[in-house]
Amino acid sequence: MHAALGEPVRLAIMDQLTLADAAPGDLSAAFGLPTNLLAHHLRVLEEAGLIRRVRSEGDRRRSYVQLVLDDPAVTALLHPGPAQESAPRVVFVCTHNSARSQLAAALWTQVSAVPATSAGTHPAARVHPRAVRTGRRHGLRLEHARTAHLADVVQPEDLLVTVCDRAHEELPALLPGPRPERLHWAVPDPAPADTDEAFEAAYLQISNRVDRLAQALPHDHPNPPTRIRQGAPR
Repeated sequence: MHAALGEPVRLAIMDQLTLADAAPGDLSAAFGLPTNLLAHHLRVLEEAGLIRRVRSEGDRRRSYVQLVLDDPAVTALLHPGPAQESAPRVVFVCTHNSARSQLAAALWTQVSAVPATSAGTHPAARVHPRAVRTGRRHGLRLEHARTAHLADVVQPEDLLVTVCDRAHEELPALLPGPRPERLHWAVPDPAPADTDEAFEAAYLQISNRVDRLAQALPHDHPNPPTRIRQGAPR
């Protein structure tokens, strides 16, 4: 891992991915690298176990590059993340606003004083029951959460965090004109599997990312909320 990060460009790619996943084309544009040279750097990082490429659950043709945040050896090498401009609110977005975005918004309130909410591009009628149960196991209360459409929630100053490939790929059409700042987390949809294991895996991915973003996003609150860890009393 250390040898792979000895190249400044690869280290910069890792820093770029600390807070958000990215399509290879976006990385190529960000660093001014031809596709063949970028492919070489990504291959070295992937073989070292630092990144992985995941197929989009949306159009199924594109892929996203993400850090292997579930490996403690990888997270130990990372900086807290590039500082973000302050945002008055964070909006977590997925297609149905019934699981991933709801869990992310609830988690956010435990670690940051910056307000947060969630929305969907095609909201479901209710929050998924397994999302409610998953949240309950980790001290999150989603029993009374409601779904909402993105158009009814988002404001120009919001920081959007898409936790769903489909929603991420739909946003340019849904939000024409000047768009809010946004990050993307390619978290697999647990609903098709409809198992506690799938929802727990989504929760863990989101939890790692929420913590990292909260460290990088400025807030004015002198004493931000403390995360209620699993098993802690309410």
